Amino acid sequence: MKAIVRTAYGSPDVLQLQEVEKPVPKDGEVLVRVHAASVNALDWHYMRGQPFPVRIGGNGLRKPKDRRLGVDLAGRVEAVGSKVTRFQPGDDVFGSGAGAFAEYACAADNGLALKPANLSFEQAAAVPVAAITALQGLRDKGQIQPGQQVLIQGASGGVGTFAMQIAKSFGAEVTAVCSAQNVAMARSIGADHVIDYTQADFTENGQRYDLILAVNGYHPISAYRRALRPAGTYVMVGASNAHLMQALLQAMLLGPVISRTGRQRVVNFIAKLNQKDLVFMQELLAAGTVVPVIDRCYPLHETAEAVRYVEEGHARGKVVIAVEQNS
Repeated sequence: MKAIVRTAYGSPDVLQLQEVEKPVPKDGEVLVRVHAASVNALDWHYMRGQPFPVRIGGNGLRKPKDRRLGVDLAGRVEAVGSKVTRFQPGDDVFGSGAGAFAEYACAADNGLALKPANLSFEQAAAVPVAAITALQGLRDKGQIQPGQQVLIQGASGGVGTFAMQIAKSFGAEVTAVCSAQNVAMARSIGADHVIDYTQADFTENGQRYDLILAVNGYHPISAYRRALRPAGTYVMVGASNAHLMQALLQAMLLGPVISRTGRQRVVNFIAKLNQKDLVFMQELLAAGTVVPVIDRCYPLHETAEAVRYVEEGHARGKVVIAVEQNS
């Protein structure tokens, strides 16, 4: 089968399309014939091995232990392990699997859900990491409530476009922060208010929010606290490349102190994909309450260019890899 592989950390130039052995599912795994995958910031962090902590935990300090890349996928079940009871060959599924940038990938059965019939494979592949990150950030970490004032910074990206729609589904009043070229798009998927960050700084306009979800943050914690209500919550799920380490260190070191000593809460986290939340999203998607926003679609052999585009930070919604099925 064809798959995207790399033998070293580095730029998208390290990614190569090669013939590799087709994976075999373990007892609790599902073999998926991949029809589409999508690119996340996670992928290019693993590709580059940056920031350095991503190399810890089995990824390899000097070079990647797993040559494959990609997490999000959607496709058709080809085979199942001996302990799998939830799925059978022929099921259309979406979720996460190791080495998703390939014609076939194995996934744990609890990392998949049935694909909503009203979604294409490309749309379904856009969902897992971005939508679950938005959901857990708003619901679990932000404790979102109906009627709250919620601000999404980085609203036009993959996580942000899902976050706006999910926040609206919880009954929140949503303010989106994005560039001028994305204002119309943000309004079209539910934003009640839109701030063009090139023209105004939401931390300086006097408005206060119950919950701020920063997907592409670049302000210091003190600025976010200024834009929060007295009992508000700031959830950091990502930061711009130039401010990533600074934002992580501030959230990790100052966040717990702020949360313990005052009414405001500062939280940073990494999403954990699970079947329960995939099914939750499945229901929102099937009802049309949430609609994936796709910027571009690349063929498998252009995966390096797709990752390069995402790394530049200007994608509107998700970038998808369409996997041709030749066999």
